[in-house]
Amino acid sequence: MSEKDIEWQKEQWLSEWGGETMITKGKKHHIQDLDAFIAWVDDLRVGAATYRLGINDCELMSINTTVQGIGIGSNLISTVEQKVKQSGRNRIWLITSNDNLDALRFYQRRGYRITAINQNAIDEARKLKPTIPKVGYYDIPIHDEIELEKIL
Repeated sequence: MSEKDIEWQKEQWLSEWGGETMITKGKKHHIQDLDAFIAWVDDLRVGAATYRLGINDCELMSINTTVQGIGIGSNLISTVEQKVKQSGRNRIWLITSNDNLDALRFYQRRGYRITAINQNAIDEARKLKPTIPKVGYYDIPIHDEIELEKIL
């Protein structure tokens, strides 16, 4: 990725996630330490997916799109899944917050299954990242991490 791609991606994270870090399962992840794919339409960046390859699996960290309803998110997740398969891993997992109903719908429609609910995990994450809001989408209080996985 180019320096411009990285800067654009940082802007997306700042707008969507309140900074250049994300907390999952109590661990802080920095955007510059993650692998990523950028989606383009013509010569405009319209989305990005970030992920972290583990020893036996892959954690999908984020999917951001600037245009809705034309398959950008679906194409990004498919691209990450292909990369995971090519790497010899067969499991991809992610964390979302309890308020993110649209993400839950998106991932479940693509074969992801809920495997855990980590109660109060986001309340704890706020100690590491105070910018995490207390109330999220649809005015739902944010407290819990929801873990989903897909076996590829």
